[in-house]
Amino acid sequence: MDFRLETERLTLRQFTRDDSELLVELDSDPEVMRYLTGGRITPRIRVETAVAPAIIRDYTRHPGFGAFAAHTRDDGEFVGWFMLLPDVDSPPDEAELGYRLRRAAWGRGLGTEGSRELLRYGFEELGLRRVFAETMAVNTPSRRVMEKVGMRFEVSYFPPFAPIPGFEHGEVRYAIDREEWRTASQRKNLQGLS
Repeated sequence: MDFRLETERLTLRQFTRDDSELLVELDSDPEVMRYLTGGRITPRIRVETAVAPAIIRDYTRHPGFGAFAAHTRDDGEFVGWFMLLPDVDSPPDEAELGYRLRRAAWGRGLGTEGSRELLRYGFEELGLRRVFAETMAVNTPSRRVMEKVGMRFEVSYFPPFAPIPGFEHGEVRYAIDREEWRTASQRKNLQGLS
């Protein structure tokens, strides 16, 4: 399947078996991993034998969904990935939005741009009713992306995970449903016309 989504500055595509090195590089930056593992990098062997194969398997298990490699359209630079994936504990018309970007891509609005496209794709093409996203409460940049794409704060919670700096503040969940997204999109389109 030649899956491809495009925004003004990004191309999103499915990962292939040849992309392990991109994932190794991404997960080798302690700052990228700060709110995931407390800055511990993902060992190459784990990326090659577990992470990358799981991403590839998700394309078959959940057609149309998954983690998608993101590249800049102008020069093909790998900037990270965006994910839209059903959650096993949620209804079938719901999915989780996620993203992980290289540090060089931070502060350029790419997280917002890629996330907006996945919301559009999820609601318009996959027929989702609701999309949610989660992060550590202290992860202000990620929360800002969620807010910029129209997601609303839903709940704080304290999952049982290994303590990393900031864990004592818990996790947060944001969400947006199809009608909220449509209303926000229409408003944005009207503003663009004026």
